[in-house]
Amino acid sequence: MTQDDFVRLLDEFTAAAESGDGERFSRCFVEDGIYYDYIYGAHVGRADIADMMSNLFHRDAGDDYRWEMFDPVCNGRIAYAWSLSSFTSRIEQFQGRFVVIDGMSRFVLRDGLIAEYHESVNGGVAMHQLGVEPARMDKVFGRWTERLRDRPETQAYLARPKRG
Repeated sequence: MTQDDFVRLLDEFTAAAESGDGERFSRCFVEDGIYYDYIYGAHVGRADIADMMSNLFHRDAGDDYRWEMFDPVCNGRIAYAWSLSSFTSRIEQFQGRFVVIDGMSRFVLRDGLIAEYHESVNGGVAMHQLGVEPARMDKVFGRWTERLRDRPETQAYLARPKRG
């Protein structure tokens, strides 16, 4: 995939996400693609990705949801971009709270589409804007910590000796 191809794919990816059209969003992925969301977890395959976007993501984020990617880079197989996103919460407990966050996205590419999507977002910033209680944040951060430590790449990193 060229840099220009990746920029076009990113434009469709974010436009589809903003629209809430899960089917359209899922077509940015290969059939067995994986979307790793920091809130909703891993979603495997187009049907699961479409469901996540339409029935979880847009259930919780209002119609004002926006997502824009900046400074994309692509080597043909792996690509990155940083983003800003914003929404007004529809979650009953946080109804009407506006949130803006930034993040970094890593894309594993195959056959001109996304094979894997990974994101790194400071969810604490989002939770603060929502007004999440500290005890609940602690539980969530604990789960995120476990996820990070249990990932195969983290385990491999921790098993290697320090260089130098």
